[in-house]
Amino acid sequence: MGISSRHALTSAATALLLCLVTAGTASAEEVPADNVTPNGSVSDSAAISASQTTDMNDRAGWDDAEGRPLSDNVPAMCDTPSTWYSITSKQAIHIPSWWNGTKYKDGPGGTMTVVVTKGGTISADVTGTGEYEIGGVIWKAKGSVSVKIGGSVTVTTGHTYSRTIAKNRYGHLQYGSWGYKVTWKKYRSGGGANCGGVEIGHGSATLPTSETGWKYWETAS
Repeated sequence: MGISSRHALTSAATALLLCLVTAGTASAEEVPADNVTPNGSVSDSAAISASQTTDMNDRAGWDDAEGRPLSDNVPAMCDTPSTWYSITSKQAIHIPSWWNGTKYKDGPGGTMTVVVTKGGTISADVTGTGEYEIGGVIWKAKGSVSVKIGGSVTVTTGHTYSRTIAKNRYGHLQYGSWGYKVTWKKYRSGGGANCGGVEIGHGSATLPTSETGWKYWETAS
């Protein structure tokens, strides 16, 4: 093959290679994106808004924890402080009505018959230190000790009662309310991660119920 023939063959191969490269480039440029319409605009159904994407640098709290675990930045369940009462002990007692006409003594021996001759009111007595409200203590005791507990009970006249006294003994009859003596505490929850109760008050209370009646006992003199 002469030099002229080889030159012609080389030129033809080079032209064919350039043609293939150009065609490939044109094909790549003409393939439309999935979210692009034929007129070049972005399809609404395929577009993703900025609110649907999250950049790694947009994660809240990741760069301001100052070396603390992320859990430290999560609000605790007890971030809002609250208070509550607890009844720590209770004792059933007879709360006397100390005014005249509700207490009697007789003997030695025999039988004594009594009657309430003067009415009045027996009220709750709440004492303590720190922060507390009388109504709060009564409300808690009413719910956890007895539904019959109240802030006061009214004693009316009447209610006759008889009792036989032992020989050589003196009998005593005292009218009053069958109530309770309780001890109580008041707590406040801590904020943040401190969900435990902090004591802010404590004390005792004598609380009457709606049940009234006579209490009897005997003495040697």
